[in-house]
Amino acid sequence: MTAINRQDLLEWCSIPVEELAKHNPRVAFEVVETREEMGRKMAAELIEEVKKNNAAGKITRAIIPCGPMSWYEPFARMVNSGKVSLRNLVVFHMDECLDWQGNLLPKGHPYNFRSEMEKVFYGPISPELSVPEENRFWLTPQTMEKVREQIRKEPIDITLGGWGQDGHIAYNQARREPYSQLTLEEIRESSIRIQYNNWDTVIALAQRTLGTAYQFSPPMSVTLGVKECLSAKKVRVFSDTGAWKQTAFRLALFSPPTPEYPMTLLQTHPDAKITATRNTAAHAISLHPEWELI
Repeated sequence: MTAINRQDLLEWCSIPVEELAKHNPRVAFEVVETREEMGRKMAAELIEEVKKNNAAGKITRAIIPCGPMSWYEPFARMVNSGKVSLRNLVVFHMDECLDWQGNLLPKGHPYNFRSEMEKVFYGPISPELSVPEENRFWLTPQTMEKVREQIRKEPIDITLGGWGQDGHIAYNQARREPYSQLTLEEIRESSIRIQYNNWDTVIALAQRTLGTAYQFSPPMSVTLGVKECLSAKKVRVFSDTGAWKQTAFRLALFSPPTPEYPMTLLQTHPDAKITATRNTAAHAISLHPEWELI
């Protein structure tokens, strides 16, 4: 795997946020001012897809993340106030965290994604509008083959997601195993699997939620592959996390596709878009032109 050229990286990270569009980004993107605005846009993406398919008498098949958190409240509010039926929505949950033995985390763990989604995504929806239980496909070590089979049966309408500090979509992290380097094509074709989390992923999760107590961060995960995530007709990824996501955002816009940042493969999708809050899009390096980093 070829490492990112440091001079290129410095140039990409030095672009002021207001000038990003002038530098020929390789994928569609949008910068919004606040996490609330971003959350509304993310919620609207799924609701519009559901409404369109409901009107045509069709099922909506969607891959859904656990996070960013800012879209759940507006989603529930729009669904309930607009009486938008989710009865024909089929949801594929994109990943789940695991302990060191590959088992599910306790239900009360903040990184138990199923517990969180039952509370913030399904819980606030009026029962008569909610996604039927049989349409909720939870990804676990025991359901991997069932989920793979179900995803491949019919096209996915939309993938919603965030991205990680290393540009991972779902838990498709940059693979750093020294004895099993992957090509870009292998990343593109990656499918549902169990894996160890990268050290920086463990630290990022600990810093965000656990007061940097990395000892409680999930060391493993089960995830949809890039192949499943990018199989959707439409892919929309969002982040309001700020500094942790700034470099991956710049690479997604300007670097050629690279295994070092899997989200650069969004450039190869016919209908992909990245949305970031201003504090996520405005790279720290761009705010300090006086820095000498090389």
